[in-house]
Amino acid sequence: MVLKDFYKILSEEKISDSKYTITILVNEKHEVFKGHFPGNPIMPGVCMIQIIKELTEKITQKTLVIQTLANVKFMALINPEINTELRLELDITTTEDNLVKVKNTTYFNDTVALKLSNAYKKLEI
Repeated sequence: MVLKDFYKILSEEKISDSKYTITILVNEKHEVFKGHFPGNPIMPGVCMIQIIKELTEKITQKTLVIQTLANVKFMALINPEINTELRLELDITTTEDNLVKVKNTTYFNDTVALKLSNAYKKLEI
């Protein structure tokens, strides 16, 4: 985890061979929110992208680096004081050229907060 104590996984469910639903609890008292933005905390988009990467690494058990980001759509602001619980739906596939592709939709309650498609390259360590 790049940001220590930023979130914790509450549940992880494998829906099918490639689909997962993960519920996380965001630490609304984390230092990030003191600067983004003081008095009106909002989840930074880069933090959501990092969470998706970390969850994908956990599922695939591979170290990944972002290759491409496409169709990144922030649909609603996530206020960590109000929406501490997020549900991430991940559809993870591996291509013939060994890229890990992810389609994500992130929700708080029934509100879509983020939609994104990206691809990761596996790092050989």
